[in-house]
Amino acid sequence: MDTVLRAEGVDLFYGEQHAVRKADFSLARGEVAAIMGSSGSGKSSLLYCLAGVLPPTNGTVSFEGVPFSTLPDEELSALRRERIGFVFQYGELLSELTVEENAALPLRLAGIDKDRAHVIAAQVLRRLGLGELLRRRTSKLSGGQAQRVAVARALVHRPDVVFADEPTGALDSTNAAQVLDEFLQLARGQRTAVVIVTHDADVAARADSQYTMSDGVLAQRVAV
Repeated sequence: MDTVLRAEGVDLFYGEQHAVRKADFSLARGEVAAIMGSSGSGKSSLLYCLAGVLPPTNGTVSFEGVPFSTLPDEELSALRRERIGFVFQYGELLSELTVEENAALPLRLAGIDKDRAHVIAAQVLRRLGLGELLRRRTSKLSGGQAQRVAVARALVHRPDVVFADEPTGALDSTNAAQVLDEFLQLARGQRTAVVIVTHDADVAARADSQYTMSDGVLAQRVAV
């Protein structure tokens, strides 16, 4: 198995709160993994640790065998910018920019010229049903539209791993299916690994591997 990401014995504390407890997790290239759990179970906290956004209190998270903790801040920031995509639960778009400009941001940060970046961003946005909204300010979007823009932004640079925190939570069934199709296409076609945190059993059912989280404890679900 070509492992791209591995977590071993990950603990995360917020003060006295033990949010993640001794989590072990591995992810292969092209694998889609779903983590399910109720609100407050620790699944989003784990996702932030896996993406290198939050350092674990104990344990290690490694990308291609290199622990995040050994990387200087500048190298870790570059890795997250260039090789990781992240879909935040509430989008976190820049309201002063258009849909197309938001989606193109990772490409622009990677040094790709504006015209080329916008062409690539527009292609992804159209696949997600947003082709008519390219010039619209994101402050004028519905919650579901904004979430699809956030998904496009995470995918445009074809990262090695995409982390998605409730990416379909604000979407109807049709648009949720479009988003999942896009993740699966990227995984199958580009061998991008995907980790999806979700409440939705139908979303999790389409993943290659499924995990549950409760009171900070991660467990893999075994097919029967």
